[in-house]
Amino acid sequence: MADAVSVFYAHPTAVLDAGCRVGAGSRIWHFCHLAAGAVLGENCSLGQNVFVADGVTLGHNVKVQNNVSLYSGVVCEDDVFLGPSVVFTNVRNPRSAVPRRGAAHYQPTHLERGVSIGANATIVCGVRLGRYAFVGAGSVVTRDVPAFALVYGNPARQHGWLSAHGEKLRFDQSGFARCPATGDAYELDHATNTVYSEDYSADSHFAKP
Repeated sequence: MADAVSVFYAHPTAVLDAGCRVGAGSRIWHFCHLAAGAVLGENCSLGQNVFVADGVTLGHNVKVQNNVSLYSGVVCEDDVFLGPSVVFTNVRNPRSAVPRRGAAHYQPTHLERGVSIGANATIVCGVRLGRYAFVGAGSVVTRDVPAFALVYGNPARQHGWLSAHGEKLRFDQSGFARCPATGDAYELDHATNTVYSEDYSADSHFAKP
């Protein structure tokens, strides 16, 4: 049973195992299954036929489209978007005859705030996607993705940068760019292939050390 204190919507066909936690304002649609130990933040949306395993944590305002399975070891921070039929894994060398179950065998996958993943993309376990990274539809991600990077292909490779608003960033020779939609400023450190935003709040993952 989900947290009785929270106010959320779950379709009658959804299965919520005892011990899962669901934040206020979340919406869980047809044929979803939340295992015991799954944690959803506030205002999340799970489309049809979504599975959330024990040990998976979703932050606030996470949108998961139809037919996505999130396996143990996956963590999504706030404002993550997962397109239809996105695939996650948690074991790199599976063999049917070799038991590889439990935390000792699962490799974590971490999606930082604002990450978007297009339909039918595959995220191989053991990677970290930086804030507001964007993965194109049908891609296969096999390694870490920098914050704000646009990647696509099989294997996924970087093809530029996107702002937090999802707009193309065009850096000048000095390494500065502005989002064409919001005017927010960004800085590219060519030496480390790292983009910083002007958000330097105390809890910002982007702030320079």
